[in-house]
Amino acid sequence: MPEIVKVYKQSIPAVKFIGRKYGEDDRVNGSFASQWQQWIEQRLFDPIEQAAGGIDACKQLMEDGEAALGFMRYKEGEPFQYWIGMFTPPDTEVPETYDFIMIQPTEAGICWLKGKEPDIYAKEDRCMAKLAEEGMQIHRNKEGAMLFFERYAMPRFDERDEQGNIILDIGFILHQ
Repeated sequence: MPEIVKVYKQSIPAVKFIGRKYGEDDRVNGSFASQWQQWIEQRLFDPIEQAAGGIDACKQLMEDGEAALGFMRYKEGEPFQYWIGMFTPPDTEVPETYDFIMIQPTEAGICWLKGKEPDIYAKEDRCMAKLAEEGMQIHRNKEGAMLFFERYAMPRFDERDEQGNIILDIGFILHQ
């Protein structure tokens, strides 16, 4: 079972999340893994990085600012949204066929989940509980939706330790 090995609050500056939106109908066998495979095979992050002025422009936004994200929006009674993309500077032009979400300066509660694939996925409830234990309250945005993300920060996500474990970040927007 994955374990939460780090919990902290991270400041997020004003950013433009650029990516593509998926919904429940896009899941294959309950996950969005096939979409991620498409993003990797077709190099779909490249146009975002180029529009942002290079990966270094994203790195300078914040710690792990250059990481790929699975950005989610959940509001009971509305369709679940799962976006694949990344944070970019707020003035970044949106490439054709992509969409965006503006994020105002905020804070996120971050949990590092250490474990093996696929066990590290879909553990948002555990992270929410841990953030609450640490005194962080997850707020809903003005529309009543909860915003959260999986962050695939390198090298901790792709370099396995001696036991074959990797680390996936789960972040919740604390206010917006």
